[in-house]
Amino acid sequence: MTEAITENRMNVLLLGGTSEATRLAVQLAAEPGIDATLSLAGRTARPPASPLPVRSGGFGGAGGLACYLISEAIGLVIDATHPFAARISSNAVLACAEARIPLIVVERPPWHKTSADDWQEHATVAEAVAALPVTPCRIFSALGRSAITELETRPEHHYIIRVVDPLTPPPGLATATIIAARGPFNVDDDTALFRKHGVDLVLAKNSGGDAAYAKIEAARRLGIKVHLIRRPIIAERETVRSVDDAMDWIRAHYSTLTDRGV
Repeated sequence: MTEAITENRMNVLLLGGTSEATRLAVQLAAEPGIDATLSLAGRTARPPASPLPVRSGGFGGAGGLACYLISEAIGLVIDATHPFAARISSNAVLACAEARIPLIVVERPPWHKTSADDWQEHATVAEAVAALPVTPCRIFSALGRSAITELETRPEHHYIIRVVDPLTPPPGLATATIIAARGPFNVDDDTALFRKHGVDLVLAKNSGGDAAYAKIEAARRLGIKVHLIRRPIIAERETVRSVDDAMDWIRAHYSTLTDRGV
């Protein structure tokens, strides 16, 4: 295995795709002694520009990721992926354990229900869609393009589907309204959007954080019911709640490795 520290520089792998990862990339690019690479799943056609070198696509499972970490002499891994990116997060836990490389996860606090919210929580997207009303209604989906197959099982509803990249409504939902937009979103704008489209119900994941919370606030303002999907269970790992905490963790590990001359 190549040494993790070379001439007082350390290679870091940042698993990204979130606003936290975008902020971390900026800080890592300016951090003395750090050579970081941003890894993206490649599902978004036009990801935001990054000051870091970008690697796009999968690694070939946990084993492939472990091989990459070793071959690239990665000293630290930061998982700043979406809370619902269970596969890559689980693979990162296994790969870092195999390669004996420290891993930190930037985990947004989940949203918590207030007395003014009308939530029905579900374990999966399929469960949330199956629980939709029998009577046709207008539903705002913030579940992304991967959930469209599930929505097609309930074609009696009219869906307003917000996605990052433009797409054509599938044959099973030919009358769906597609809104291509990238967050963060504003609560006033989402309130106006729900009124414009006469939204009766919101489908969303409990992503946590501020960037995607506007739809939850807008639903609360308008008294709209929310079907909220709970986060997937992922193996226990060390977590921090903020970008600043992640940077403190990175600096502490860099200092330790440098002192040891690893």
